[in-house]
Amino acid sequence: MRITDKNIDSGKAFDWGRTSSDYAKYRDIYPQEFYDKIIARGLCAKGQTVLDLGTGTGVLPRNLYAHGAEWIGVDISENQIKYAKMLSSHTDIEYYAMPVEDICFPDNSFDVVTACQCFWYFDHEKIVSNLYRMLKPDGKILVLYMAWLPFEDEIARASEELVLKYNPTWSGAKARMHPINIPECYNDMFELTYHEESLLDVHFTQKSWHGRIKACRGVGASLSDDEIKRWENEHIRLISEIAPQEFEVRHYAAIAELKKK
Repeated sequence: MRITDKNIDSGKAFDWGRTSSDYAKYRDIYPQEFYDKIIARGLCAKGQTVLDLGTGTGVLPRNLYAHGAEWIGVDISENQIKYAKMLSSHTDIEYYAMPVEDICFPDNSFDVVTACQCFWYFDHEKIVSNLYRMLKPDGKILVLYMAWLPFEDEIARASEELVLKYNPTWSGAKARMHPINIPECYNDMFELTYHEESLLDVHFTQKSWHGRIKACRGVGASLSDDEIKRWENEHIRLISEIAPQEFEVRHYAAIAELKKK
């Protein structure tokens, strides 16, 4: 499904379904310490029911499934959900292809709602009251984000500059560590009870880093097939010149925890 938002990439259309194959292979990259921080908050654990918004290929439910929560994942892309179901075939995780704005589960259905790498895509004025309704008393929204840091990592900076060469309106570039921005419309119904930002070093090979960058919104989800081919050829050459076979890329991870009032 093609998405156009004037606040994202200057309105350039993107479709996560186009990059689902690469997304499934190369975007399951969160290190264990990323998940440890979630469990340390007492969230997404046994006895809880969790709704994962913008679940993509089910990365968050799949990696936290062993902790015993019951999971439902939703995503606007049918192709993303297809891959999520395939990768979760050994579990009882439920997945549904639908926009977050159309979700309609019963009142008090969930202990936790998670949103990882996707919070800014939603129409918050439309969904906030619905999330409040579906959460149990004292329910939590957990917003999660991880990004490479181009000003602190030379490999990340070089790859990012090449993405911008082909897609100059891509607004996912030039990240710096900062707290997650929570829209003001949440203030009446939720309280920000915790936030944390921390540095991470994420391990890659030349192949997996290439796949990770290709699976970003600025490349696989938005460029034409011809542009992707040309970008790939150039990026493979670039990585072979500047990076060893295996390396770490500096990232930061951010958490924001909201509690239902």
